Amino acid sequence: MSKSPLAEDLQIRDFSIADEACVRDVTVAAFAQEAEANLLYRLRHCGALILEKVAESRDGKLQGHIAFSRVTPRATGRGQGLKVSCLAPVSVWPHYQKQGVGSALIRAALEQLRSCGEDLVLVLGSPTYFPRLGFDADLAKKVSGPYAGNAFMALALSEAGQANLPIEVAFATPFEEFE
Repeated sequence: MSKSPLAEDLQIRDFSIADEACVRDVTVAAFAQEAEANLLYRLRHCGALILEKVAESRDGKLQGHIAFSRVTPRATGRGQGLKVSCLAPVSVWPHYQKQGVGSALIRAALEQLRSCGEDLVLVLGSPTYFPRLGFDADLAKKVSGPYAGNAFMALALSEAGQANLPIEVAFATPFEEFE
């Protein structure tokens, strides 16, 4: 699958607090509601976010955003030491969707997480979209927490993230409204 011209012209960089208002706007627009933007705000301001990135055009216009929050393994076994995160949310302006912006954000962020020693990433999302990026509902069945089903998927970023399962996890407190 080739990249779209838009995705090739993207610059992906770390989130800056100066991006906060625009990120809220793109998140509300992407989901056509405020719930995900409110979740993002609470995650950011309670210190649960471990990575945020934005995609912008070469002229500096923000086109998308991605965030990852810490997930805590509750297990007392070998999975307790895993570094686990949750991808939520990923947002792209509606007029830029289906042009590779979200995929570019996800790939860049996953590569950074992998290089930082993250073991496992969880997502609650589209069962037709996220498997294309390596997420697997069967792997997520080895993760016990508040979510289940085909929309709950996992991606191992390390050998430990695959081998040290099953585990039980707790998501950051702001996720409780989505349980």
